Amino acid sequence: MFRRRVEVTPDLLLRRYRDGLFPMAETRDATELFWLDPEPRGILPLDGFHLPRRLRRTALSGSFEVTADRAFEAVIDGCAAPAPGREESWINPQIRALFLAVHRLGSAHSIECWQDGELCGGLYGISIGGAFFGESMFSRRRDASKVALVFLLARLRLGGYRLLDTQFITGHLAQFGAIEVPRVRYRAMLADAVATVARWQQEPDALLDAVRKLAPGPERSPDATHG
Repeated sequence: MFRRRVEVTPDLLLRRYRDGLFPMAETRDATELFWLDPEPRGILPLDGFHLPRRLRRTALSGSFEVTADRAFEAVIDGCAAPAPGREESWINPQIRALFLAVHRLGSAHSIECWQDGELCGGLYGISIGGAFFGESMFSRRRDASKVALVFLLARLRLGGYRLLDTQFITGHLAQFGAIEVPRVRYRAMLADAVATVARWQQEPDALLDAVRKLAPGPERSPDATHG
């Protein structure tokens, strides 16, 4: 990790992601960013996703309306908002503004979960070629962020993505099959993924079919919190 005060533009942000770096802030009120290059790196293998049977039933039940890019700004605000076990946030105003700008350029995306017209969970990240860099997720109702993750996996697999970067490993992600890989291996995977042509937009019926094709795995103990 190294720090310096910089003027980060959307173009610079995307170039840093291509290099394997990503920004964070110490707190939501911090006035500077720092770049991270973790060793080892967290990824969620697209062909090694552990989908609990109960969660698969929930994802296919229609209890959540799942959309993409309908409420990107609200999702990033939900991820930055204080929550039990996550009172502080690394998403400061500069990061928020940068990601909104990258979203307008078409390289940052969100998955939203709705109930009764209310946004109750979701996630967002950066998309470059066939690589998706997951940033954060939030949940206001049980399973909302997990269902968003299931639909993200289905979307990435259907669209020909090669890499889902989770940056770090948490208990929440480990239950779904996230692993750590050495930096040198990650860099090779990253180079291959960003050079791949992938499709983000998918038809709803095709996405549901892709969720159905995700193989259910064993039930795992639920986690308490996640970021």
